[in-house]
Amino acid sequence: MSDQPIPLAGVIGQPVAHSRSPRLFRHWLKKHNRVGHYVPLHVGESDLEQVIRTLPKMGFVGCNVTIPHKVDVLSIADLATDRATLIGAANTLIFRKDGKIHADNTDGYGFIANLRQGAPGWAPSLGPAAVLGAGGAARAVIASLIDVGVTQIYLSNRTRPKAEALQSAFGTKVQVVDWVQAGNMLEDAATVVNTTSLGMEGQPALRVPLDGLRRGTVVTDLVYTPLKTPFLATAEAAGCITVDGLGMLLHQAVPGFERWFGVRPEVGADTRAAVLS
Repeated sequence: MSDQPIPLAGVIGQPVAHSRSPRLFRHWLKKHNRVGHYVPLHVGESDLEQVIRTLPKMGFVGCNVTIPHKVDVLSIADLATDRATLIGAANTLIFRKDGKIHADNTDGYGFIANLRQGAPGWAPSLGPAAVLGAGGAARAVIASLIDVGVTQIYLSNRTRPKAEALQSAFGTKVQVVDWVQAGNMLEDAATVVNTTSLGMEGQPALRVPLDGLRRGTVVTDLVYTPLKTPFLATAEAAGCITVDGLGMLLHQAVPGFERWFGVRPEVGADTRAAVLS
């Protein structure tokens, strides 16, 4: 029998019982015949640092981080990637053999990978992007759009100061539009992204006029419950190319799985089916 410890990983959040990540990782572990476990970890804010510093001693090689801890873990980590620092949040922690905690943010990577898979003809050169919402998810989306070469981003949020804070962080490529004018910015956009929770099950509807959407515009929603939000259904009816939010969840997990379990998984139809089953 091997005396090597079984690698453990998990997702830290509060709440965390709803997370689909354990189902995703179980699928990949089985598919790639890897020894390991991935568990949901319900951790409160006051216990966060103590738990994170204890996990490596228990055999954990890393963990994902979800709401509400993505910002706080950056100050706990010993090292952070440039993209995690730019976004101001981390969703992936790697517990290194030298004892250091390394923080990364793979949300932007997951967003772009999902966009390219769901809309194969999409390219940054197609034109401006319009982003609804100015929270942590919007920061990751904007950083990734700029990184791949989108030169103009229209940004609108219900509270304008939050949008202006992102404009200050990312510079002149971001143009803030008042929430009451958000529908107008869709007319010039080649890509439209909803980063808000509006339209999610149990949340209010996204009440932005969508008659400015044009046929062929790529429209994506980070919400994946339901898979086809009213926003995506309206876009689909207008002839847009729609991409649901589930793929972002799947793709953002790829770098962590590769780092923790030693193989890079692919996101295919079987992956979606396993998570939705």
